[in-house]
Amino acid sequence: YERRFSELNMTIEEIHRQTRKYYATYNALLELKELMLKETSLLNSLNSQFQDAISDTAGRLKLIDSMEGILKGIKQKLQKVQEGIQADQRVCNTLREKYAAAAASQRHGSSLLRALQEEIARNQRLKSELRSRNAATPCEVEVIGSL
Repeated sequence: YERRFSELNMTIEEIHRQTRKYYATYNALLELKELMLKETSLLNSLNSQFQDAISDTAGRLKLIDSMEGILKGIKQKLQKVQEGIQADQRVCNTLREKYAAAAASQRHGSSLLRALQEEIARNQRLKSELRSRNAATPCEVEVIGSL
């Protein structure tokens, strides 16, 4: 049962990881779609109103103000994306530190295990030597007793 539960747990973890990956991909594509729709809307708006805006001074000023607003929105979006990247970078650094600590702990555990195995082998060797000495001792006692 334990092995089957372990297999099921691994399967569930794999499905969960795939689901998270699909959600991340979906969210990224959805954001990309929104940005492309905004860009298309902007280009269509510019195309339809450019000639009217250039023809008079008030139109030019309105176009400049509109472009400045768009630039401001783009800068805000860029800042938001950069903050997201920095947050992801912090998470990545934290995970790297945890991984390094776990790897160091595993190396330490492996060295302790190796030392324990060496001590067990040494202990078994000493026990066998002691047994062989104890086995030889009764014979020596009999020989000494017969003298």
